[in-house]
Amino acid sequence: MARILFVEDETTLQKTLSTTLVGAGFEVENAYDGEAGLALAKKKKPDLVLLDLILPKMDGFSVLAELKKDSELKDVPVIVLTNLEAVEDVERVIELGATTYLVKANYDLPEIVAKIREILGK
Repeated sequence: MARILFVEDETTLQKTLSTTLVGAGFEVENAYDGEAGLALAKKKKPDLVLLDLILPKMDGFSVLAELKKDSELKDVPVIVLTNLEAVEDVERVIELGATTYLVKANYDLPEIVAKIREILGK
């Protein structure tokens, strides 16, 4: 069973998507701020990280940069799931090593699950 770390401070989305992912057969770890997300990634070694960019304590850009610096986590796929749509934000996360960039408003839950399955090859 693939383990997904979902780093998201919006509790409604966190609960809804986590429930959907569990129902789709994934194990889900949740973090509500960037610092907790990074710590959980180091502890749990997820198969994939779903990462918001606007987070308390440490933003998603910093979390992504730290994940990619960590020898044990650098190859873990990271899906950035955010409401930021600016081209420079997209370019920055791709440069930092994100696997893909999804704008929350443009994707429904089944599409997000499908993208995760595609990336994990499941």
